Amino acid sequence: MKKILTSSVAGLALFSTAAFADVELRIATDSGTIDAPSGMAIATWAERIEEESNGEIEVTVFYQDELGSQLEVFDLFVAGEVDLMLSWPSTSYDRRIGVVNTPCMVGSWEEAFGALGHGGWASGILNEVFGGIGLMYLGAWPEGFAGVATRGTYATNIADAADIKVRVQPFFPIPNTMQALGYQTEALEWGEVFTSIQTGVVDGDSGNVIYWDYEYFGELLDYYVHTRHDFVTGNILANADSFANLSEEHQQIILDTSTMMMADRFESARAEDEANIARAVEGGMEYIEPSAEEVSEMCTAVRDAVWPLMEENIGADIMAQIRENAM
Repeated sequence: MKKILTSSVAGLALFSTAAFADVELRIATDSGTIDAPSGMAIATWAERIEEESNGEIEVTVFYQDELGSQLEVFDLFVAGEVDLMLSWPSTSYDRRIGVVNTPCMVGSWEEAFGALGHGGWASGILNEVFGGIGLMYLGAWPEGFAGVATRGTYATNIADAADIKVRVQPFFPIPNTMQALGYQTEALEWGEVFTSIQTGVVDGDSGNVIYWDYEYFGELLDYYVHTRHDFVTGNILANADSFANLSEEHQQIILDTSTMMMADRFESARAEDEANIARAVEGGMEYIEPSAEEVSEMCTAVRDAVWPLMEENIGADIMAQIRENAM
């Protein structure tokens, strides 16, 4: 039976052994509570692993903040204290991980699947990058195209963004991307965002699909501008040593169930994002679509400013593949 632990006992669970199963695995996500889409996804993944293994594998599930902050849980994952993860990973170990945050790389859901799906042109890049820090890339878990959520004011072009300060995730090249879009930026951990908006440290949040901004900050924020500057996706990952220690049969179960997880998500995510837009609008948030011309101007500015920085940090070979295949 899968164990879902609270923070009070999570630390002890990392060093426990399963009483009845042959193997115990630990799955975590750094972004998503038990009832969030990402939390429900890892719970389903755990159930499938246990079912496919006929109970030979027991899985413990850890949700957002149960093992620490976003950076802390990724540290545990790289160290092998967590075996499988749905992650929006830190670039602190290897700046090349920033390839998952490449702005204006794809322009449609179809292009995203062609890039990030199994056999997609970007999946090989991600295998190489994550392999460098002892992780295996098992697939994408898409959320949708990013936007900027603010209160009191908003911008649909670079000039109007100059007086707006937004929270950015502290991962390369996300701050650089938002600066190229004209915004002032403040890098903040997720747990600091609500208070920072509430007290005026920042005017809003950036780089997320609307679900996160409405679900967590809807009472504070007035506008969501769908800039589409980035395709937001979690990453389905395995610790390479943990995977290598499994039998071939159990390894195949991990591969098969992660493939199912990605397929489920690509099928459902687009409709889910559209439903969340409708929910936010119904709840009083104004949803704004920049014109095609405005989106094109923003992407041109971002590519001109950020892609050369990425080439310096992730390598000319990787950027050459991105330039060849991107929209």
